[in-house]
Order: sequence, then structure tokens, then C-alpha cells
Amino acid sequence: YVMSGMYGDLRELGAGNSILIISQLFFAGIIVILLDELLQKGYGMGSGISLFIATNICESIIWKAFSPTTMNTGQGTEFEGAIVATFHGLVSKSDKVFALKQAFYRQSAPNLTNLFATVLVFFIVIYFQGFRVDLPVKYQKVRGQQGSYPIKLFYTSNIPIILQTALVSNLYFFSQLLYRRFKSNMLVNLLGQWQEMDYGGQSIPVGGLAYYMSPPHTFSDIWEDPVHALFYVAFVLLSCALFSKTWIEVSGSSSRDVAKMFRDRQILFKGYREQSLVHVLNLYIPIAAAFGGMCIGVLTIVADFLGAIGSGTGILLAVTIIYQHIENAEREKEQGAMVF
Repeated sequence: YVMSGMYGDLRELGAGNSILIISQLFFAGIIVILLDELLQKGYGMGSGISLFIATNICESIIWKAFSPTTMNTGQGTEFEGAIVATFHGLVSKSDKVFALKQAFYRQSAPNLTNLFATVLVFFIVIYFQGFRVDLPVKYQKVRGQQGSYPIKLFYTSNIPIILQTALVSNLYFFSQLLYRRFKSNMLVNLLGQWQEMDYGGQSIPVGGLAYYMSPPHTFSDIWEDPVHALFYVAFVLLSCALFSKTWIEVSGSSSRDVAKMFRDRQILFKGYREQSLVHVLNLYIPIAAAFGGMCIGVLTIVADFLGAIGSGTGILLAVTIIYQHIENAEREKEQGAMVF
């Protein structure tokens, strides 16, 4: 990863800095693996990798809201953090209306509009997490005992967006790697063209397939290049739906797998015979998987179009991971109450 030039030209970094970066990445990966194993052994709940993802995204949001780092954007010294910059602008500038306008709409750094959009998307995702269909079931072993089997709208949780992000990240990686070395090659330019930003030292796609798979950053970008916006929307919706449908087949959560689990536990749907288990589940699970995947894609697109901090994908991952851990904690609490 370092050799590909993702942290800059190796000749500018030097051998010492390159070795330090590689060592840092290696030992950080080892620590993450060990902490994940610690949780998997029963010393915590959930997955350590998921917790690191959620923590990293939440840290990014908090930092961009309260960062005390200063920068010069040509209009004087500004703070990077949106909230800190708002108070600094209101105190230091004589024109309070202009300062408030800058706090909401500045383009050089995170603003209050981005922050409010982030909070809005958080609440929308939490609201949709509660959507589900409860199918009434009965137990053959215990006569008269009944229950329900819930099928959530987000049946595959955050898996579609994780797979879609992995696909895009790998495309970005190989596209940047090839573009740094073969800028004049036509096929490389079709895959992606990149430009370094003035602040942060990062590169953004400005052409090729990588550009059309990246989200528009503002509504003005949508207006200037509607083809880019339409391609991005179609790509996210189709990829999330397809990944969601594929995941239920390979993860053991398809209609056939759930029906087999029901037969093993001697569970039936009320008003249906045992032979109808797969038929009833096919009415809900494939639709919930595909439609839920598309809903996740829509939420990601909305968050990106609103300019939410941390990207729509990141916010969606953070919310779903935190929500899963809360559900696991409630489940552990109920089981503990039953035991004691």
C-alpha cells in the first residue's frame, strides 16, 4: 500500500519515513486482530472490527465538529471544526450575518449544514431500523405455545454497503496506483483520473469510471453534471440490491435455510402446513433483502447529497453497528435476567 504511493512519492518520503509508516500499519493491524479475538472469546459483545469501524467514523464526525486546527483559506485564519469556527467567526468578525452565512455554507471545510445533515441521517437510519414484519408461528413440541418470527426491512443489516464500499475502495486503489505510473495510458484514464486537493493531501477522482462511481459533493455538482449523479444513483441502488440478494444465499439466511431451521425446531407458521414453509418465507425474505438493500443505498445517496460528515456509507455503517450492539446488550440483559 505504501509502495503504491498512497502516502506520497517514496522519493519524497524517504526510506526512514516509509519504514515507519509500514511498521505503524503492521502493528496497528496486529492490535486490531488481537482485540477482535478478545471480544470473540467472550470478553465482550459483537465484533472488534465493527467497533473499530464505528469508533473511527464517530471520531471523524466529532473531530470535524470540534477540531481546533487552524488553516488559511485566503479569507483569513479559520478553524477546521464547524462549531469552533462558528463561534470564532461570530466573535472575531464585525459582520455577524456574513459570519453566520460562512458557518453554514463555507466550502473549504466542514460547516454547520454538514453537521445538521449528519444528525438528520442518524435519526432517519435509526427510525428505519425498527421496520419489520412479525410472522406468527406455533411450536409442535409444546401444544398451544405461540410466538413470532421477525423479518426486518434491513434483513442483511449493513452487509450490502460494506461489500459495495469494498468494491469501490479496491477500484479507487488500483485506479490511483495505475494513474500515478501510467497517466498517458488511455485504458488507465478510462478507469479513473485523479487530482490532488489543496488541503489534506488527498486525491479525488475527476474523470473515468472512478469519477462516476464517486458521490457528488454538493447540489451544484448535480446541476453541473446530472449524468454523474444519475450513474452514481443507479450504481449504488443496483449494487446494494444485488449484494443483499447474493448475501442471503451464501450466508445461510435464505428462505430454504430458515425453513430447514424451522423443521429442525419443529416450528410452523399459523394456518400453514410444514410443506408451505419455503413458500411463505419466499414471500418476505427475498423482497426484504432486495428492497432493504435498495433502502440502504437510498439512505447512503441522501446522506452524500446532503453533504453529511463522514460520507453516507460511513454514517450508515456507524449507526447499524451501534444499533446491533445495543440489541446485543438488551439480549444479554434479558438472558441474564432469566438466569438470575
